[in-house]
Amino acid sequence: MALFVWGDEALARSLIDRYGLVALFAIFVLEGAMLLYFAPSEALVPVSIGVLAGGGENVVMVALILAIAVAGATAGQTLLFLLAQRGGREWLLEKPWFRVSEDSLDRFDGWFHRYGRPAVPVSNALLFTRGMLTVPAGVSEMKVREFAALSALGTLVFESWLAAAALLAVELNPFGLL
Repeated sequence: MALFVWGDEALARSLIDRYGLVALFAIFVLEGAMLLYFAPSEALVPVSIGVLAGGGENVVMVALILAIAVAGATAGQTLLFLLAQRGGREWLLEKPWFRVSEDSLDRFDGWFHRYGRPAVPVSNALLFTRGMLTVPAGVSEMKVREFAALSALGTLVFESWLAAAALLAVELNPFGLL
């Protein structure tokens, strides 16, 4: 993005054309694993639609962006799920890269125990709770495939909302900026 604004737009376009989708997948894996600290995850799909899909003009690219978002985030959440399953809750809390407080984890443990498996896709479909049930699910008796399917379902809903909002913003263009 910095190259577009302050640098060589041709170089930026070349890098995006060459590595854009692979980089997007890697970024979504980080987002799913709760390791995305350098960008707001809610902006990923809208910005990707703007940059990679020409603001939504390329419908096939929009669908590809959604597929990559769901696959990447699900892969990242599944990796975190497996770490929680193997290492446990306390092990994760000791890791400096795991930036979820014990209080937050306690709250989401309660959600998981109260609502069970359906809480996984519901929480993944909502802002501010995405991925927060990954650790409670990982330390439960849930199977990996079941978790991945539930995670993917909620992520599909969430990313679809973001894509629809981005496409609507481009369509309405209320301030003439897009």
